[in-house]
Amino acid sequence: MSEVQVIGPQALPALQQQVEAVLAEAARQGASACEVAVSLGQGLSASVRQGEVETVEFNRDQGFGITLYVGQRKGSASTSATGEAAIRETVAAALAIARHASEDESAGLADAALMARELPELDLYHPWTISPEQAIELALESEAAAFASDARIKNADGSSLNTHQGCRVYGNSQGFVGGYASTRHSLSCVMIAEDGGQMQRDYWYDVSRQGELLADPASIGRRAAERAVSRLGSRPVPTCEVPVLFAAELAGGLFGHFLAAISGGNLYRHSSFLEGALGEQLFPSWLTLDERPHLPRGLGSASFDGDGLATYAKPFVAGGELVSYVLGTYSGRKLGMPSTANSGGVHNLFVSHGSEDQQALLKRMGRGLLVTELMGQGLNLVTGDYSRGAAGFWVENGELQFPVQEVTIAGNLRDMFKQIVAVGSDLELRSNIRSGSVLIERMTVAGS
Repeated sequence: MSEVQVIGPQALPALQQQVEAVLAEAARQGASACEVAVSLGQGLSASVRQGEVETVEFNRDQGFGITLYVGQRKGSASTSATGEAAIRETVAAALAIARHASEDESAGLADAALMARELPELDLYHPWTISPEQAIELALESEAAAFASDARIKNADGSSLNTHQGCRVYGNSQGFVGGYASTRHSLSCVMIAEDGGQMQRDYWYDVSRQGELLADPASIGRRAAERAVSRLGSRPVPTCEVPVLFAAELAGGLFGHFLAAISGGNLYRHSSFLEGALGEQLFPSWLTLDERPHLPRGLGSASFDGDGLATYAKPFVAGGELVSYVLGTYSGRKLGMPSTANSGGVHNLFVSHGSEDQQALLKRMGRGLLVTELMGQGLNLVTGDYSRGAAGFWVENGELQFPVQEVTIAGNLRDMFKQIVAVGSDLELRSNIRSGSVLIERMTVAGS
């Protein structure tokens, strides 16, 4: 096998041939079943800082992930080499691991009858013909706009542009081989404001499947500068229990924790506070969480999961009730349940929302804390206890009063989910989880 030289939809047939060759080699060496994932990608990254070019990087890589089964024994190995000798050696290595592994009654491929048959076109591939010089120019434009927007912007942590295109093909010995090409482009700016001896740092960014649809570089720079300046004069607040409003760009993290808690791996390991919660009312009755994997150009879109099963639209929460776990073939077997075609995760989670934007939610909150930054990893998934460093703005009478830092917000996710008062209409579209700002009725804010 030779390395594939092109990237894009035109590379998929050659990659599929490579996958089929690996499957044939695995069978030749005595594996009872095999699955292979091959990825091919290349990208350009350019970063600047204070008007100077810091880095320009071009990368290209290809790799195979091979998993073999000998009965109920599993072995995995990977390689970045594409030659026939390297593939033979990698298959042999995976086979040796499998033969020494313990038997696992849940191990093995998904049933052949469940494999995806039709793969919808999701319009994920939009290459951006941008040169390193053009990438540098866009990053410099973003940073320059930030410096020009406010005299208190004294320094920069840098602006960067990244563009990537790649292909992925997955196949297994149940007869499934499928692949797709995709692109992802982003531009970010991080600025530092200084005034009265205090320094504050903040950022802004955009990401898209289509480079031409990224936000204007100058607007990204100005937004980063505005956010940094707005945090000057930050101070802690006394410890209290008040409503907390998570800005939309952070709210997705709350639902990300929820997805982790209902994911099969954590459930069968008994390491989730939502073990056995299927059918329970976990959220207000107006809230729905549903997956939409076939959204054209969606950042999380996929036509098949990591086991080769066809993805499909479905709710995880309906009317506030947990109606489905997040399961792949293996975790489903461990739990005695069918796969939900979520091996590898959830594809485009949508959070139901109302008509109020963030400003309207501030009015509804009245007095409390708007959180715009979170720090640390203070989540115990076994108990649901949540405690993280936070920064943002104190709110009185529905209006921002002053910036806040050096506080900790704490609660339990079970309580936090039930106490969601509203989800805003200001949807975060740069993420696999689409949510607006989330207003929670009450949390502990620990400060001075």
